[in-house]
Amino acid sequence: MKISQNGVNLIKEFEGCRLKAYRCPAGVWTIGYGHTKTSKEGMEITQEQAENLLRQDLMTFESAVVRNIKVAINQPIFDALVSFTYNLGEGNFKASTLLKLLNNRDYYGASQEFQRWNKAGGKVLQGLVRRREAERNLFNSYPR
Repeated sequence: MKISQNGVNLIKEFEGCRLKAYRCPAGVWTIGYGHTKTSKEGMEITQEQAENLLRQDLMTFESAVVRNIKVAINQPIFDALVSFTYNLGEGNFKASTLLKLLNNRDYYGASQEFQRWNKAGGKVLQGLVRRREAERNLFNSYPR
């Protein structure tokens, strides 16, 4: 599966795009649309480079979702999970109760887990509260 434009738009909306490296609330150097893998202090990129980094990162997180999901899912669920994993990383996704419930076909229970992931640096962030709500709504937007 590949993320749809709807999923990409959700990620772009919540990540925003910054062309100069900055420390995110969790203290990680970040650039572009939430890119962390090669970001470092003092780094600057162009908009085109930000788009390219996003495409590369999306392939990584699409693969992570596909690798860890053991049940059939639809496009909105996939998009929500790629956004979730993009923000939290594969390790957190793999260890999450959300994934365990989903792989046990408890779609409702899985959808309720999004809201638990609303902290960075130990503090609840309103941006994460809004993002998790948007992801949950996307996850639940298509009848199964």
